[in-house]
Amino acid sequence: MPKIASQKQEEQCSVDYAFQRIGGKYKARILWHLSYGTKRYGELKRHLRDITPKMLTQVLRELEADQLITRHVYLEVPPRVEYSLDVTGRELVPAIELLSGWAKLQMKKKNIPAMAYQTA
Repeated sequence: MPKIASQKQEEQCSVDYAFQRIGGKYKARILWHLSYGTKRYGELKRHLRDITPKMLTQVLRELEADQLITRHVYLEVPPRVEYSLDVTGRELVPAIELLSGWAKLQMKKKNIPAMAYQTA
């Protein structure tokens, strides 16, 4: 049931709110890949080798519903669909970059090789 504008919203922890939008195994990774530019479904699938097609579709729909990404359908045969960061999603990129930098330092301390991002 949708909330009526006059109803008071309950207080919520901002970290909880953020991780409800970008938490989980795939959302931040998808946003990170889209920070390098528009991608098609197949490109995202290649970058996220451990994701099932059903899960990728579900996560993309959730990111779109949260207005973090946009989905553009081209009326062609065969149909072409592209995903890109929305304005709100682009605002998250610096935070994801900070998280990536922190992770690289931790990985270096533990002698874990960091994978380079591949645009192809």
